[in-house]
Amino acid sequence: MAGKGTPATALLAKKKVAHELHSYEHDPRHESYGSEAAELLGLVPERVFKTLVAEVDGKLVVGVVPITGQLDLKALAAAVGGKRGRMADAAAAQRATGYVLGGISPLGHRSSLPVVIDSTVRRFDTIYCSAGRRGLEVELAPTALIELTKAVVADIRG
Repeated sequence: MAGKGTPATALLAKKKVAHELHSYEHDPRHESYGSEAAELLGLVPERVFKTLVAEVDGKLVVGVVPITGQLDLKALAAAVGGKRGRMADAAAAQRATGYVLGGISPLGHRSSLPVVIDSTVRRFDTIYCSAGRRGLEVELAPTALIELTKAVVADIRG
């Protein structure tokens, strides 16, 4: 796994969480990183989750939803006790997480951010999400992701 180290993979190793890394050749012209991962890795799209950074009442919040859906900003805000949500500025999202767009992982953020994971995560024994780099996905149990991120699980898929 040389050359694949990210803050997300370091956290998984440190906490001794069972996981598997899956890499693929990322095409920068591809429009959707999640669907690209699903296609190239031969995954059921509902098992692949994307990590989105939003702003709820002026504070950054991470929403994790299946690539087959959108992030419901109103539901995300409600899940963290807020009133209004909007997508975060790209630069602010990258600064707070330490990752580039398209490679933002729900794990190992530079700043401690609240995380909300869509309830569909519980449908699977394992799910896939970014491991912190474009072209690198991590497969892990939903319970492990929830515990590591101290996530709230709610219906946030629009």
